[in-house]
Amino acid sequence: MTIAVTAASGKLGSEIIRAVSRLGTHSVIGLARTPAKAEHLGVEIRKGDYNSQDELEESLRSVSTVLLVSGMDEPSKRIEQHRNVIRAAQNVGVRKIVYTSVQGAETGTAFSPIVQSNRQTEQDVLDSGLECVIGRNGIYIEPDIEYIEAYKKSGGIFNCAGVGKCGYTTRPELAYAYARMLTEDLHNTRTYNLHGEAITQYQLAEYLNSVFGTDLTYTPMTVEEYRQERIAELGEFIGTVIAGIYQGIQEGKADNPSHYYEAAGREHVSWQAYFDSIRLKTFGVKTFGVR
Repeated sequence: MTIAVTAASGKLGSEIIRAVSRLGTHSVIGLARTPAKAEHLGVEIRKGDYNSQDELEESLRSVSTVLLVSGMDEPSKRIEQHRNVIRAAQNVGVRKIVYTSVQGAETGTAFSPIVQSNRQTEQDVLDSGLECVIGRNGIYIEPDIEYIEAYKKSGGIFNCAGVGKCGYTTRPELAYAYARMLTEDLHNTRTYNLHGEAITQYQLAEYLNSVFGTDLTYTPMTVEEYRQERIAELGEFIGTVIAGIYQGIQEGKADNPSHYYEAAGREHVSWQAYFDSIRLKTFGVKTFGVR
C-alpha cells in the first residue's frame, strides 16, 4: 500500500510522514506545493498544490490511501481546494481518504466559519464514495510552550477562555493516531475527536510553572478585550480568529468526548507525562507533579 500525505512540508504533515514511516510496512510519499521544503523527510516528495487538480492527479497516481491535511487559506477557498484533492483521488483510483478536521464552535464565533468549512469538507469526503476516516483535532499545546518567554514577560496568561476546558493535543500524538487511521481498515467511516484530557487555562499555567520554574497566573479577559489585544499583535484576520478559538473554549466547544483511544489503540499522553518530558528535554531534570 502506498500512502500519500499532503502538506508534507508543514508541521503536522511532516510529523505524520515520520509516524507512518516508523510503522515500516507501507510506502510513504509526501505532497507539497514546494517539494524542496519537504526533501529533508527522506521520502519521495511530489508536487501537491491544492489549487491544481491536474497536478494532484498526476501526483496521486499509484497511491492507494491519501491523508488530506486541512488547508490554511480562507474558508471559502479551502472548500474548493479540498475538493480538488478529493476529485483527484477519485479520478486516479485512490481507495481511501483520511481528513484532518478540527473541533470548535460551529456558530457564533470568529472561528466558526473555519469550522463550518471543515464540516463541509467532512461531508464532501463522506460523499466521495471512497473509504474514509475523519479526525477532528484538538488544539495544539505546543504554541503555549513556544510562547513561554512572552508569558514570562507579561507575567501570566491572558485570554478569554475563562473557566472553559480545552481538549489540547500534540502533533506527535495526532501523528500516531493518523498513522493508525491510515493503515487500519477498522477505522473506516468513523469520525474521531482527537485530544487528551481537557484542562483549563488555570491548569495550563500550573503545568508551565512546574516546568519552567515560573510563577505565571491566568487572568481572564472579555472576548472583545482579547480580540483587540490579538489584533494589535497579529493583525485583523489572525487576531480575530484566535479570539474566536478562545471564545469557543469559554463556551465549552473545545471540551468534547475524546475518541483518541479508539483511533490510536492507546491512551493519549497524560499532561503530567508530557510536561515531564518537556522539562527533561529543556533542563535535563525530571519534575514530580504540578505544584
